[in-house]
Amino acid sequence: MQMLQELLVSELQDLLHAEGQLLKALPKMAKAAHDPRLKTAFEAHLKETEGQVERLNQAFGLLDAKIEAKSCKAMLGLVAEGEETIKEGKENGNDIADLALIVAAQKVEHYEISGYGSARAIAEQIGGAKVAKLLSQTETEEEKADKLLTEIAKGLMERAADLAEQGTHATATR
Repeated sequence: MQMLQELLVSELQDLLHAEGQLLKALPKMAKAAHDPRLKTAFEAHLKETEGQVERLNQAFGLLDAKIEAKSCKAMLGLVAEGEETIKEGKENGNDIADLALIVAAQKVEHYEISGYGSARAIAEQIGGAKVAKLLSQTETEEEKADKLLTEIAKGLMERAADLAEQGTHATATR
């Protein structure tokens, strides 16, 4: 059980660092977003992320563990990829740039969903029901954020398809 608790604490430290990186990245993503719904989604998720950090701190307390972040190399890579997406987006149309932002954001969400899900499972295994509940709450928020991004992406893709079709009709009538 001690080894499982140490693994859980290590995973929480990784998640804490990941969330800290997102607190810096989400404002940049919101600023880069063109679609008002996407901008609002990023801003709302920033607020959620602040709450997620607080829940992680509570989990450390429940486990009598020091609140300490451990470098999350995966999130470092995902954030770097997101920054690249923002730079490249300046060369694309607004809808395509926003779709690329959504792709980058969903990679982050899926990483977080798996991280929180795994940590929750470990907490349940060691009898940490309160910790598991905190982690489950965050996991649910991440799943909702992912679904919202999918919904926004569908709207952007429909709009891009409509514009492409209008362009085809305009070319055909010339």
